[in-house]
Amino acid sequence: MTSTDTFAPTTDARAANAPATIRPAVRGTGASAPNPALGAAPIDDLADSATERMTACGRVLAVLEVFDEDHITLTLSEISRRAGLSLSTTHRLVGELHRWGALERGSDGRYAVGMRVLELGALEPQGLRLREAAKPYLGDLHAATGADVNLSVRDGTDVVYIDSIRARGGAPVLTRLGGRWPMHATATGHVLLAWAAPAFRERVLAGQLKRFTSTTITDPDELRRALARVRQAGAAIVENTITHGALAIAVPVRGTQDRPIAAVGVTVPSGSVLPHVLLPTLLAAANEISRALTGGRRQQRSA
Repeated sequence: MTSTDTFAPTTDARAANAPATIRPAVRGTGASAPNPALGAAPIDDLADSATERMTACGRVLAVLEVFDEDHITLTLSEISRRAGLSLSTTHRLVGELHRWGALERGSDGRYAVGMRVLELGALEPQGLRLREAAKPYLGDLHAATGADVNLSVRDGTDVVYIDSIRARGGAPVLTRLGGRWPMHATATGHVLLAWAAPAFRERVLAGQLKRFTSTTITDPDELRRALARVRQAGAAIVENTITHGALAIAVPVRGTQDRPIAAVGVTVPSGSVLPHVLLPTLLAAANEISRALTGGRRQQRSA
């Protein structure tokens, strides 16, 4: 998950046997959140309009919302400050969440999201069906490529990993289950954004495009051109856009109307393999997942 690279034909001799070679486009974060399809409201919207104070449910969600990729573990005072709650309220809520299993407390006194939250998230119907259909093919893909493998869906303007397999000595980027990254900075994000509704795509392009490295694409026009190349080639690569030393390739998983509903990607250390070498195996895995999801009833796109 790295510099926005997209697939485009090239005359590189090393790619002579590949139907289409990936050419990087030069240049130019996360805790789990509700499924965007459900139209989840931000925490601020959970305040009681009469009292202008957050509801009990809102306070609980505010505590859980403070955890993200940059804040995996937090002290009680850090939770209080990030949630905007008093220390006494935070102490009471964190205690209840800990007893229920939504939060875990380490030996150092710091808190992290607990297994009960992961267990509940795994029951989300669409994600559960997608994971079950994809699981054997993700395993095959991992075995064939030796790469980190992830299955991603869109959640708001982020991509979320609903399944992930880490490789021993893999690329230096976090690809854990439930991991979340902005769409503009990842290969799977580029795939999902490329085929998103035009209005949504333009809304993302008009928003804040955070720069993670010098090669993260943050210019809307440049990103728009990169996404057009993704649609043309049917796949995307990014290199060094989230962190240095990682190359990611992603392709769409399609539903019954041939509409991309997820993206499957692989991530390897930069320079370890040419992207076009991994592409046929990745495309085959995505096609098998699509077939498993649709029972072979997928309507192919017209040429």
